[in-house]
Amino acid sequence: MGGGTSQSNQPTSDQSTPNQSTPDSSTGSSTPETPAATEAPADDLGGYTIRTDANGNKIDLGGIHVTVRDWTTDPNAVNEDTSAYAEARKQYQDWVQETYNFTIEQKAISTWESAPEDFSNYVTEGGDDNYYLFYLYKGPALQSAMKNGLMYDLSTLDCLDLSEGKWHDGVSEMFSADGKVYGMRNNEGIGGRGVYFNKRILKDAGIDPEDLYKWQEAGEWTWEKFEEVCAKVQKDVDNDGVADIYGMATRNTIWYEVITHTNNGDFIGKDANGTLVNSLESSATMEALNWALDIWDKYDAHLSYPEDAAWDYFLTAYKEGKGCFYPGELWRAKDLMDSMEDELGFVCFPKGPQADDYVNPVADDPFVIPACYDADKAWKIAFAFDVWTEPVPEFEDYAAWKVDGYNTFDDTESVDSTVTLLMDRPKPTYNALVSDIDLAEDIFYKLSKENTPAQIAEAVKSQWQAKLDAVNK
Repeated sequence: MGGGTSQSNQPTSDQSTPNQSTPDSSTGSSTPETPAATEAPADDLGGYTIRTDANGNKIDLGGIHVTVRDWTTDPNAVNEDTSAYAEARKQYQDWVQETYNFTIEQKAISTWESAPEDFSNYVTEGGDDNYYLFYLYKGPALQSAMKNGLMYDLSTLDCLDLSEGKWHDGVSEMFSADGKVYGMRNNEGIGGRGVYFNKRILKDAGIDPEDLYKWQEAGEWTWEKFEEVCAKVQKDVDNDGVADIYGMATRNTIWYEVITHTNNGDFIGKDANGTLVNSLESSATMEALNWALDIWDKYDAHLSYPEDAAWDYFLTAYKEGKGCFYPGELWRAKDLMDSMEDELGFVCFPKGPQADDYVNPVADDPFVIPACYDADKAWKIAFAFDVWTEPVPEFEDYAAWKVDGYNTFDDTESVDSTVTLLMDRPKPTYNALVSDIDLAEDIFYKLSKENTPAQIAEAVKSQWQAKLDAVNK
């Protein structure tokens, strides 16, 4: 499944990738006529849709070679996928390259350490004859590149419609400012975090596990409902005054962070012109942290951990059945399912009173076009990438992440009801753009009834502002 969101700038490798035309400057103020898509005869073109220009002529990219430039691609990797989808995808990608007269490859040219500086130097030195689409990782360097005009404004390229479902709108939102969009990412499955639940423990407490999916579907899976279930399942089985089964067993950093977002809160926000701002003292964030602290102090299994417990003992506790809920990362699914006899389900984090819907806080990495390219070059790269990432004909509803999910989770509802929902609810986490701000060290490890969210917010305010000022410059 997908990877979990992290505070680290370390990357997660991802998707294969991919581009049309007009004259002009790097602002992209002039673009070619929007091509009109027409259906090609099935017997000639395999039933694929072909795009034409305003005169009805097939788009021709002139034999360009597009390089999706990253640090992650393994040159020795061998694709052993022989599924019908993989074969159809290869056939389609061969077709688009031949039809529109271009070639494309994804290649590791930079290293993780050098990628930000390589991109900055490339743009400031004016680029070269290559047709590069850069894959970069989130962080202060990328925020600085955006603020300093090094990334092409994708909203000026009429061959792209970033509102389409195949695009990860959370990424485009993260990398936008002043009505301009600088980053894009095709959405082939994203990570995220949700709440695993132990069906046996729920049944023992008289709760039908299927009710959780029903509550989620009806929009009734709320903080109030979560606390209600925690109170019912928490038990002192041996009457020694200490609970043996807790409402949950989780890591406090994940708990506090995601709950903040479930109430429409933020740690770092972004204003209309792309400037990052401190949102820690907002009413939504303060309410969320106070509620999360109260639940943590009442219902988390850490209340009975041994004194010498390892930092990740929460996983041991959950696997041993000491908690009903495990609020955690999607990528933990296989380990949990393989190591537990009890059947598990999976729902979204419950939503808070200031939120209208469930959310999936994410911070993924974008593909960007260098601002030093003229409008013709940028358009061609964008067009190639767009057609390269189109859903494969006859496999439009196919999703590799969903197939993996069915083979991983204990029930289909986890995938169809929850992971599918998470895919549709990405919420940008702008703190990922400021690596000097460590939420765990600054907030989560210090939270207590004696050191409240409001006290912590006041204590870190000046430090955070200095770090934000540095990144915003």
